[in-house]
Amino acid sequence: MTLPLASTIVTYPAGAVTSRGRVLHVEVLPDGRTAVILDETACHPVDHTWPDQGADRATIHGVTVDDCVVGATDGSALYLGRDAPVRKGTEGWAFVVVHIVDSFTAAEGDDVDVEVDADYRLSLSTGHTLCHLASLALNDTLAGAWSKEVELDAAGHPNFDALAIETSTILENGSRDVYRVGKSLRKKGFAPAALDDVPLIEGHANERLAALLATGASVGIEVDGPRLDDRRYWVCGEYRIPCGGTHLTTLAGLGGRIELDRTEADGAVGLVMVTRAA
Repeated sequence: MTLPLASTIVTYPAGAVTSRGRVLHVEVLPDGRTAVILDETACHPVDHTWPDQGADRATIHGVTVDDCVVGATDGSALYLGRDAPVRKGTEGWAFVVVHIVDSFTAAEGDDVDVEVDADYRLSLSTGHTLCHLASLALNDTLAGAWSKEVELDAAGHPNFDALAIETSTILENGSRDVYRVGKSLRKKGFAPAALDDVPLIEGHANERLAALLATGASVGIEVDGPRLDDRRYWVCGEYRIPCGGTHLTTLAGLGGRIELDRTEADGAVGLVMVTRAA
């Protein structure tokens, strides 16, 4: 078995919800479903290293896509999701979008259509854009809690979001981020007491979020190239953040709110931030 050693051309960063691509590889998986690789697709896959945004809902050649994941191949075998044994950029490897379906009738070499559920895509794009704005707002709010110099975010504030994040999940028209303040973050200079008054933090974060939304700034994705393994960046006004997800094109008309909840477990303070579009 020989697989294509070229990463998939992806058009979802530009907002595409339809595409036409050539079938490069069809493989029956151990569970009986079929993996399909195209040379080009508009379908956003779940990333194997940071699976915050789920797969698009879509059809390929008229068949429902059960799942869409990132795969890796060295030309002799296909590895799905977290089974990938190497990182992107490893010489001799290609990272591809793998559409997983129950069955597939088209053959390698055929051209097929991909159609993405535009409404569902919009809901995830809304949630992902709001998630980035909320992270900037939270970092700004907690900027005074640091006693040492640490990594800064796109706005020049200490990047609590990046340093404390455990999981991030993009929801329909919202998001849920889970943070942990343990020994390592305290050593970096963060004072856990800064999270004692959650209502106060939440109020300040929402003020900052509202100010960001009020700019009505345009939103875009900058890309280093057209392929899945090329770097992509979320750009909103003066802010630029590495991101492989999908987004709105403007903040105009977008409202939203942050909800915070403090937790404690195993000697660490936790913070859960939920965003909801309004």
